[in-house]
Amino acid sequence: MLQRLEAMVVRHTRRLPAPAARAVHAGAALPAGQGATAARQFDAALMSVGFKLSAGLLEQLAELDEGTVVDTARRTLATVRGITGDHVAHNAYFVDFPANVPDTFAFWTSCVTEALADDASRASTAGQLRTGVLDLLTLPAYGNYRHTYAELLAAHEELIAAAGDRLTVLHPGGTLDAEVTALYLALAGSATPLGEEDLADLRVLAGYCAAGPQPEAIPVRENRALVNLARLDTGADLLLDTVTDVLRLACALSDGDVTLVRPTRFRSLSRPVRRALIAGLDTVVAAAPAKLADVTAHREAFKRLGERLHPHEYPRRPHAAEVFAVARGESAAPTFESRADQLLAAGEVTAAAGLLAEAPGKLFRALDRLLRACPGQDERDAVLAVAERAAPRVAGRVLLSVREHLHNRTDEPGGTRVFVNRLGRAWVTPDTRPAVPPDARERLITALDAETRRRLPAPDHLLIGPDVLDVALPLSGKATAAGLGVLPRGSVSPVEGDLLRFFVHWRQTARTTDFDLSALLLDASYGTLGQLSYTSLTQVEGEHSGDITDAPEGASEFINLRLGAVRGDFIVPQVNIFSGEGFEEVAESFFGFMLRDGDQRGRPFEARTVRLKSELRGPGRVALPLAFLRGPDGGWQAKWLHLHLKGSPSANRVEGNRVSVATLLRGVVGREYLTVRYLTDLMAGSGTVVTRWDGGALPDGPVTYVGLERPAGLHPDSVVVTPENLRDLIPG
Repeated sequence: MLQRLEAMVVRHTRRLPAPAARAVHAGAALPAGQGATAARQFDAALMSVGFKLSAGLLEQLAELDEGTVVDTARRTLATVRGITGDHVAHNAYFVDFPANVPDTFAFWTSCVTEALADDASRASTAGQLRTGVLDLLTLPAYGNYRHTYAELLAAHEELIAAAGDRLTVLHPGGTLDAEVTALYLALAGSATPLGEEDLADLRVLAGYCAAGPQPEAIPVRENRALVNLARLDTGADLLLDTVTDVLRLACALSDGDVTLVRPTRFRSLSRPVRRALIAGLDTVVAAAPAKLADVTAHREAFKRLGERLHPHEYPRRPHAAEVFAVARGESAAPTFESRADQLLAAGEVTAAAGLLAEAPGKLFRALDRLLRACPGQDERDAVLAVAERAAPRVAGRVLLSVREHLHNRTDEPGGTRVFVNRLGRAWVTPDTRPAVPPDARERLITALDAETRRRLPAPDHLLIGPDVLDVALPLSGKATAAGLGVLPRGSVSPVEGDLLRFFVHWRQTARTTDFDLSALLLDASYGTLGQLSYTSLTQVEGEHSGDITDAPEGASEFINLRLGAVRGDFIVPQVNIFSGEGFEEVAESFFGFMLRDGDQRGRPFEARTVRLKSELRGPGRVALPLAFLRGPDGGWQAKWLHLHLKGSPSANRVEGNRVSVATLLRGVVGREYLTVRYLTDLMAGSGTVVTRWDGGALPDGPVTYVGLERPAGLHPDSVVVTPENLRDLIPG
């Protein structure tokens, strides 16, 4: 458990908890203060995978005994290799890739020739040729590695170090308990929903930290469910103020989905647990009977939960019984939304706004509709006044989401709407809504900016790394994958290097699974110029490493692109599931990209050139992690997408989704996201001194630093915000 907790701290914070020195037994270890040599060797090993010890951490490790440093190095190297994707052997179908990749037709011809020369496959291949349709998967030479990973390594020269190689610095941390507690408080108290991996980590941390300090507030309901799970085990009071809190806790008890997106199969529960859940429901409804309306949104889940809780066994808890009566349809509990709909249908817009003000978050999510429904200026003014009064009670992420919506809510005809659900499933439709009057939109934007500015901290000195300014605010972490260098959807970051290389790795769980890495090349009008895929192994721009169709031990595919030769304005990598298990079924799957100088050589996969490694998880059969855009100066930028297309159950190919990908990309590229720049501008307007740090000397005193990487030499009392904890910028 302690090793797992240490790995969490390294992944989330890029800090290494202070190792405890090993006990020294006669002849078993060198005394403390003799770890300098081992620390330098540890640093060198880290650099081979793109990590490095900070000067302070190197000095700290050197003061320990050699055995402690070696143990720490072994654990930490395993963690960072997992972060970069270097924990697996990345073989490629063509042993010399990217050199000597054949033309697609020539390669397929060679596979057919080999099959005809093989007694076992000759008859089947000849029969298919006579029909005019040939299944490539029946050819012995197609889709499976023809060499070992060791043979691939022998075929490639060593990577030449370059100044542009990634170097992620690990900094010294406090004790393991202190670091784990701080991480728990940060995740549990997050103002924005967490992603799948972060929720899994919070579940572990909540159990470990149940008896320690707790967050002052837990605004995100999913987080509260996992904290309640730990509190239930320790006998502490549960944090419940809606019936849905109880439902989420029941899902957590069954290892189900606390986000309530996927149905949970509830387990049998012990009598003490049933009694606690029934008591929680009874208390919530007794205090606020109107909260029975929340049952309607999850009626089926509550019905299934009732079968496990046996509410009839608790006659002294009549309010809990009402929950399940509503779920079964025996009692009515109209929701805010349905009551507001009735008022709107009757033309009572102001009354609808007043009703929704009792649930301020729902009011703000309905503002666009309310403003469009107003028959005149008086009604619009009344709705805006209700919104201005309710704003202080609205969650910060909702304020920012509405602000971003209004910024993109223009009155230009012919626009499109991009929808992305909580799982990253995306679709685009024409925008046929009437415009929101410009004066109403501007008044609301002014009110939102003022409320956000009021909530933001006011540090004396805010130090900004310039590359972070175009990073989108993480208003939700649900569809943002875990990994290295991952930024929120809509973020833009520069791409520097001669060679851009994508990679995908997957390992199937139980059945043959074929993932296909592809890349679309689009012009400025989103028209297709070309592609790299298993059906198009070579183009002017680069090469595809070859198709792998089975991955019991894991498989990798690569696309190599010479950026100087790329036609058009967009590069869109994608991962298509051709057959087998989905992204959420495979044992492991991740996507990433590397950047190299033209003369660096090296293996197909080199950890220290990896700029992004993103877990592939989602409900669709086509993944679109990010796209590359040619900037105004001719250079390239990465724009993060984190999207999935539903696709087909099988045989997904880049040729089949060109139009949908281009349409979706047009909608995402045309949308303007709220970025770090927006918040820092608000802070500057409140009197905070904001300085862009260009890599020079750092201030002597403490600052609040926001950047992509923590710089060495910051004052120890500084507040540091990097992509790993960017959610801390979102006001509560």
